[in-house]
Amino acid sequence: MTAKIELRGVKKRFGSKVVLDGIDLVIEKGSSLVVIGGSGTGKSVMIKSVLGIIRPDEGTILVDGEEVTHINGAARDRVMRKFGMLFQGAALFDSLPVWENVAFGLIQGRGMARKPARDIAIQKLAKVGLPEDVAFLSPAELSGGMQKRVGLARAIAADPEIIFFDEPTTGLDPIMADVINELIVSTVKDVGATTLSITHDMASARKISDRIAMIYGGRIIWQGPTAEIDRSGNPYVEQFIHGRAEGPIKMAVKA
Repeated sequence: MTAKIELRGVKKRFGSKVVLDGIDLVIEKGSSLVVIGGSGTGKSVMIKSVLGIIRPDEGTILVDGEEVTHINGAARDRVMRKFGMLFQGAALFDSLPVWENVAFGLIQGRGMARKPARDIAIQKLAKVGLPEDVAFLSPAELSGGMQKRVGLARAIAADPEIIFFDEPTTGLDPIMADVINELIVSTVKDVGATTLSITHDMASARKISDRIAMIYGGRIIWQGPTAEIDRSGNPYVEQFIHGRAEGPIKMAVKA
């Protein structure tokens, strides 16, 4: 079976700093992969490379078996229609009401008329537990948890085949984080999407994934089923999932 997403030997450096040093990763159709790793380990650069926001220096990226590493224009637009994205911090447009935030890709990206786009937005808001009156509020009137729900509604607005989640629980208290995790699991199942998430929140990683991979030093150093992460036998993984200061991962601390 053709993988939904595949990265082969993907490398990226910025000046003298090597961020990705040969990423190899396969995401099967319908699976939920979470990539864990500390800040600055290249998680976001990896996602941006798949989306074409950043161009790798070396390597190959495939979506449904089609090489997308260097495609442009209409070809990239066609591929990007397969994707939905929940950005870190929700990344809503303050100047637009909630429903227009949710429907932004439908109106701007697909040329849908405003009335049917608004109807879809209200449907998607209901799927993440938000009533219709929220659709006409501004993002500034919402709590952090509600903003994250709106971001999730936007991510699923066009029923994408693939959804990326960038630190989906950052800035939320543990209870709201768990609510968002539950919503991610239920909405992804409802849409039937393949998902790639990046996080350093292990509670979130365990809940929303069926597979976990860890990135360190620009490479994937371990991957496997979520149930096996506690017996990975990898000292880097062990240190990270237990949040220990002592171990092979050294944090740069400025005096």
